[in-house]
Amino acid sequence: MEEDNGERSSFVIGLIENRAKEVGVAAFDLRSASLHLSQYIETSSSYQNTKTLLQFYEPMVIIVSPNKLAADGMVGVSQLADRVCSSTRKVIMARGCFDDTRGAVLVKGLAAKGPSALGLDSYYKQYYLCLAAAAATIKWVEAEKGVIITNHSLLVTFNGSFDHMNIDSTSVQNLEIIEPMHSSLLGTNSKKRSLFHMLKTTRTIGGTRLLRANLLQPLKDIETINTRLDCLDELMSNEQLFFGLSQALRKFPKETDRVLCHFCFKPKRVTNEVLTSDNGRRSQIMISSVILLKTALDALPLLSKVLKEAKSCLLGNVYKTICENEKYTSIRKRIGEVIDEDVLHTRVPFVARTQQCFAVKAGADGLLDMARRSFCDTSEAIHNLANKYRQDFHLPNLKIPFNNRQGFYFSIPQKDIQGKLPSKFIQLNVRNKSAAKECWLRTALCLEALMDAIREDVSVLTVLSEVLCLLDMMVNSFAHMISTKPVDRYTRARFTCDGPLAIDSGRHPILEGIHNDFIPNGIFLSEASNMAIVMGPNMSGKSTYLQQVCLMVILAQIGCYIPARFATLRVVDRIFTRMGTMDSLESNSSTFMMEMKETAFIMQNISHRSLIVMDELGRATSSSDGFAIAWSCCEHLLALKAYSIFATHMENLSALSTMYPNVKILHFDVDVRNNRMDFKFQLKDGSRHVPHYGLMLAGVAGLPSSVVETAKRITSRITEKEMKRMELNCRQYEDVKLTYRVAQRLMCLKYSDQDEDSLREALQSLKESCIGGRLR
Repeated sequence: MEEDNGERSSFVIGLIENRAKEVGVAAFDLRSASLHLSQYIETSSSYQNTKTLLQFYEPMVIIVSPNKLAADGMVGVSQLADRVCSSTRKVIMARGCFDDTRGAVLVKGLAAKGPSALGLDSYYKQYYLCLAAAAATIKWVEAEKGVIITNHSLLVTFNGSFDHMNIDSTSVQNLEIIEPMHSSLLGTNSKKRSLFHMLKTTRTIGGTRLLRANLLQPLKDIETINTRLDCLDELMSNEQLFFGLSQALRKFPKETDRVLCHFCFKPKRVTNEVLTSDNGRRSQIMISSVILLKTALDALPLLSKVLKEAKSCLLGNVYKTICENEKYTSIRKRIGEVIDEDVLHTRVPFVARTQQCFAVKAGADGLLDMARRSFCDTSEAIHNLANKYRQDFHLPNLKIPFNNRQGFYFSIPQKDIQGKLPSKFIQLNVRNKSAAKECWLRTALCLEALMDAIREDVSVLTVLSEVLCLLDMMVNSFAHMISTKPVDRYTRARFTCDGPLAIDSGRHPILEGIHNDFIPNGIFLSEASNMAIVMGPNMSGKSTYLQQVCLMVILAQIGCYIPARFATLRVVDRIFTRMGTMDSLESNSSTFMMEMKETAFIMQNISHRSLIVMDELGRATSSSDGFAIAWSCCEHLLALKAYSIFATHMENLSALSTMYPNVKILHFDVDVRNNRMDFKFQLKDGSRHVPHYGLMLAGVAGLPSSVVETAKRITSRITEKEMKRMELNCRQYEDVKLTYRVAQRLMCLKYSDQDEDSLREALQSLKESCIGGRLR
C-alpha cells in the first residue's frame, strides 16, 4: 500500500442502484483498513442522500457499474458521481463484479467481528446492494494495490449511517460545520472559522478524521453520548488525569492509525520481484510500519499508568481492553527479538532512512550487513565531499540537506555563487540510494516471519487504532477546547427520548470566541409548543440564532459540552436547514426554485425527531404566493412532532399563534431612535412591530425621501387592516390557547426532576392560575 502522509482522502467507494431507487454503498478506507456499508432508498430526484455520503467520505476513487438504472426523473449514481465529484477518479467495472453472494462471503471472511454482530446472517438478502458494492470494491482494491487482505482484519460497519444523526450536504454548508461560507467576518480583520476548525486541535490524523466524521454524523444513542460526557466530566474535574493523558498521547506517533493497514494487506509477491523499484518502496514502508508499531507499543506502559485510577466507564474500558491485554506485550516481545531496541519512529527524513536501514539486529543477514556498510560509506563520502567543496571553492555556507525524493543535495546561497558552478559538483546519491534500497529489500526478507506473526493478532491492532483516535478526540479536542474557556462557560447537556429542547443562555460556539460581548439567547420547544417563529428586522440576529441552535445540538450529540448555562435536549435524528438565497446556473434553477427543492426534500424526509430551521421561506417570489407557501409549510410542520424554528420578515405569520397554540412567537429586540435602529441581539417573547424598518434601511441606502414617504403611507394602511384581523383571531381562539398552555406546563412538569412536594405545589399553582384567568 502507498504511504499516506497527509489528511487527503483514502476512501474507495463502490456505488450501485436498482430501479426501485435503492442505492448500495461500500466505502473502503485504505488508511484504517475499514469497510463501511450502507443501503437506503433515495427519496430525492437529486440523490441528496448519496450526495451527503459522498461529501462525508470525500472518496479518492468511485466504482460504478456500466448500466444506468436510474428511474424516470432520477439522475443516477453514475451521473451524480460525474457532477458532484468531477475531479475524483471514476472506475467502471463489469456488472458481474457486483456480486452480492460473493460480497457476503468476503465480508464474513474479512470482518474482524463475527457476522452475527454485523447482522449479515439475517439481513444479507434484504441489503444485497451494499454487499454487491463491497464485492466490486474489494476486488478493485486487491487488484489495483497488488495485495491480499488478511482474514478477520477489517473493521466493518453495517448500515452505519442510520445509527447516527443525518445532516444533508446543504445543511452542512449552511451551518458551516466543515468549511466557513465566507473566509472573513464583515467589519473585522478576523478569519472566520468553521466548527471543525474550532475543534481541530487533535494531534493525530486519525483523531482529526474521527472528529470530522462525528461532526458530519453525530451520535443518536443516548448511552454512548452519556458515556463520552461522563469521560469528559472526569477529565475536567481531574486535572492530573487530563494533563497525564495529554502527555501520554504525545508518545504515540502521529501516524499510528495508518500503520494498521500495512498488517491487514499482504503483498501478493514479496520475493519474486526484488529488483523492482516498486518493491523497494514497499519494503521501506513495511520496515517503517514495524518501527512505528514498536514505538506505539513502547508508549503503552505510560498510558496504562495514567489510566489505572480512571473512574469513568469509557476510560475504564480502555484500560481493560488495551492496557490489560497480554497480546500487545506478546507482539512487542516478538518485535524485540528481531528489531534493535534503539530504533524509534522519527519524522526527520535522513534519520528515518538510517533507522530503516539499521532496524534489524546486526548479524541476522550477511548481505544486509554488507549493504549497511555501503550505505555508511557513501553517506560519509557525501559529507566529506561537502567539506572539501567548502574549502576548495570558498563556500562556507554550503549545506547538504536531505529529503526522501531527492536524497542528498547541495544548497548554496545565491550571494555566494560567482558565475557558473564548477563541473566537479557531482553527487554520490545514486550509490547511497542503491545501498539504502538493498538494505530495505534484505530487511524486508528478514521481517517476513515477524509480519506473518503480527498478522495473526491484527484484530487487536484495529482496537488500538480506534482507541487512540477516540482518546485523541476526547482529550486533545473536546477537553482542550473546554479548558481554554472561562470556568462554567460550557455545560453538559441532559438527554431525553421525548422531552423538550431547552437551552438557557446559549451562545454561538464559533462567534463567541470572536465577539467578547456576544449576547446569549435560549430556546424552549416541546410537544405542546413545537414551533418557534422568530421575527425581527434585517441584521437583528435571526440567521445567527438559527445556526447557533443547530451547532449546539451537534456539539451535544458528539459527546461534548455546549456553550450555555443549562441544556436538556431530545435526541435529534436529522437536521434540516433552509437558509440563504442563490441561483443554480448548473441546474438552470432560480432562487425560488432552489428554495422549493430544498423545502420539498425536507417535507419528504422529515421524522418526528427531526430539527428543522428555515430562514425566510418564500421571499423569492410574489408576496402573496410567498406568504401562502410559508403559511402552508408551517401548518404542515405543526401537524408533526418535529421541532421547528422559522425565521421570517413576514409579520402576518404571527397570526399562526392565534390559531395554533403550539406556535411560539419570538422577536429580536431593537430600539428605534431618530430613524436609526439600535440592535440589542436579545431574543424576547411575543411579537413586536418595528414600523418601517425596511424603509429606514432604504433611506440609509440613499433612496429618495419622497419615495420613502410614499412607501410609509402605503404600508401604514396595510398594517392597520392586519392588526384588526389579528385582534379578531385572538378573541376567537383564546379558549383553545388556554388549554394548550395548561398542557405545555404539564409536559414541562412531566420531565422535571423535582421532588413530590414541589410537584404538588407547582400543580396547585397551575390550577389557581387557570381558575383565576392569570395563565398567559
